[in-house]
Amino acid sequence: MSEFSSELVARRGDQMFPRLSDPELVRVSRFGERRSYRAGETVAHLGDKGVGLKLVLSGKVEITQNDGGERSHIVTHERGNFMGELAQLSGRPYLVDATALTDVELIAVPPDRVRALLVAEADLGERIMRALILRRVGLIESGAGPVIVGDEANADVLRLTNFLRRNGHPFHQLDPESDDGARALLERFHVEREELPIVLCPAGQLLRNPSEDQLARCVGLVGPIDDKRLYDVVVIGAGPAGLATSVYAASEGLAVLTIDCRSFGGQAGASSRIENYLGFPTGISGMALMGRAFSQAQKFGVEVAIPDEAVKLECGNDPCHVLLATGERIQARSVVIATGARYRRLGVEHLEQYEGSAVHYWASPLEADLCANQEVALIGGGNSAGQATVYLSARAKRVTLIARRPLSETMSQYLIDRIEAQPNIDVVIGCEVTALEGRDEDLHAVTWRDRKTGAEHRREVRYLFSFIGAEPNTDWLAASGLKLDERGFVLTGEDLDDDRLPLETSRRGVFAVGDVRACSVKRVAASVGDGAQVVAAIHKYLANSAEPAVEVRQEVAAAS
Repeated sequence: MSEFSSELVARRGDQMFPRLSDPELVRVSRFGERRSYRAGETVAHLGDKGVGLKLVLSGKVEITQNDGGERSHIVTHERGNFMGELAQLSGRPYLVDATALTDVELIAVPPDRVRALLVAEADLGERIMRALILRRVGLIESGAGPVIVGDEANADVLRLTNFLRRNGHPFHQLDPESDDGARALLERFHVEREELPIVLCPAGQLLRNPSEDQLARCVGLVGPIDDKRLYDVVVIGAGPAGLATSVYAASEGLAVLTIDCRSFGGQAGASSRIENYLGFPTGISGMALMGRAFSQAQKFGVEVAIPDEAVKLECGNDPCHVLLATGERIQARSVVIATGARYRRLGVEHLEQYEGSAVHYWASPLEADLCANQEVALIGGGNSAGQATVYLSARAKRVTLIARRPLSETMSQYLIDRIEAQPNIDVVIGCEVTALEGRDEDLHAVTWRDRKTGAEHRREVRYLFSFIGAEPNTDWLAASGLKLDERGFVLTGEDLDDDRLPLETSRRGVFAVGDVRACSVKRVAASVGDGAQVVAAIHKYLANSAEPAVEVRQEVAAAS
């Protein structure tokens, strides 16, 4: 584990740890309450549930990070400084420790009041939000959070690290073959090598090869659902469409809960670089774009439960109910389905043997590191395949791109030009993969067949990436009564009848946005547009029922 990023602090320390003026202290103090600590007392403890921001009025508070059992200094807060990072917007556990070096007086601002502060005090809120984001970046770079012990190429290690990475949560990964600290952990907890990977959570719990849900609950990413709470909107899916819906709905005062079974960002979050999204002329990674949207949603008070999987939708009576895989139940006055599409799998034997270790469905920095100086094959002809091909070619020895049709029929020209310019990219057109060969989880070669001639070709590769499209994620809606098209996408609006609101499904108060919607344009910008548009339809629907909740507006008005 490395110390808190000294380079980041050197470059942006003033933004990470701003000092508020006396008039600004007065403005912030309206949102919280005074608390006192004696010298030596713990102000915040690693793993404990966060209670929002803590603004120092007097005294000194030292912030430290657990660095392999040793305390590593991050910063000392004095009058005008405030404690907290992005996790405190939603009351999630602390990733650091805070100790009073002297007697301390501070203002504690709980999460709901922090969100009201960010909305009511725009300029000050912008400075606070920037600091919270930069502190989270610093924690990610320094490897705060849970410790994952296991071989970095192991399928379960990749599964767990990808889950945390895609949810923007700090973690540290140790390989017992090369790290003395990892071996010491195995000895301390009497862990056999065949039990790996293990996860040591910030609060001290030890998990043995946990599921994503177990890991999420251990690190505080998700908690129990309040089944008595009635939400104005429940958004199912946290991709571009779902996050856009969440941001616009919450910013207009609606009570919003957003759930996703895996991570925020959807397929867009797995894109190595998006270069045709309006406003980003040099491009932006999908993770960076979706991370900003996720932070924005939290800023406006969206409650987020990830990973929580919806398994059934019951509507027709007021309110709607969303049943979760955990057995929990959510009540909602309206529902937005933004479940997108799931990756289509290759129809070849032994595929599951290599999935997670050698066969991947997205190309993130983690996969790029694995592919360094390796032979790689990639299947697909769309923009996502093109972006991944170019991205991986910067690290891999060679990338073989296999597509059924000419790239000009399915891929943007700028990506085709870039692919043609790379000397280590081979393009194979009119072919499909027919076989994989290897041993255990290690892939050794792929075979593809020419669809016209039937000729087969074999090439030795270590990793295979599949970008062959997606299918609508609507199986869980089988008992809901929603009307779908012949391919399984959800029908909405004018595709049903003239009496439907825009983006409304065959069930009143249930809407569908983004890739899951029939006839939608499969682009990030189009999904974001759906998310913005649907909020107007939701307002119109709710106007015909009881007055919607306006908790955020009331809080802001009361504080102003």
